Amino acid sequence: MKPGQDAGAAPVLSVNITAGLASVEVKHRGRKIAVMRNQGQSNLVNPEYAKTSRRCPPFCIQPSELAPGVKTIAELEVLHFLKKISNGDASMLVIDSRTPALVEKGTIPGTVNIPWDTLDIGKSDPAVVQGILENQLGARQWGDFWDFDNARTLVLFCNGPWCGQSSTTIQALLKIGYPAHKILWYRGGMQDWEGLGLTILKPSDK
Repeated sequence: MKPGQDAGAAPVLSVNITAGLASVEVKHRGRKIAVMRNQGQSNLVNPEYAKTSRRCPPFCIQPSELAPGVKTIAELEVLHFLKKISNGDASMLVIDSRTPALVEKGTIPGTVNIPWDTLDIGKSDPAVVQGILENQLGARQWGDFWDFDNARTLVLFCNGPWCGQSSTTIQALLKIGYPAHKILWYRGGMQDWEGLGLTILKPSDK
């Protein structure tokens, strides 16, 4: 069974996620996908993430703690959230904050793309921002105030520890009052995900 194909019977794998976990089944656009590690033990990291040095700014190293109350998580926690969402938990959302051109190169199965520049509060179209907050994140606006009582718990990520797209979105959400305890940050992003050989999907994959 190849990474990214429809999940069926659980395969016996030589490269597991953890000693007791071979794969995690998630739903991506209504389709079941088995997330697992690349089974080729000579597989190398994606050249897209092999570069060690990018001009800073804007590509500066992000802190491990982005803001008080915002928890930084890693791959196993991301998989935990994706599994819960795939099992019908609508109180959560895992967001790829990158621009569509980057998502076209591959994303984490079970995630949704909300580009950072469409949710750049104060700069983006206010109607677009309001639509995202209400229709996708579960917030409600009352006059000039936002009610986050029923807002979703969010996991956000982008390209990796040197990428500021998801962190920019998180800071913007915090400024309008989104509860910090409802925001989690996958700092490692696509660089760490691909570095571990975990399944990715391109929007064109069927």
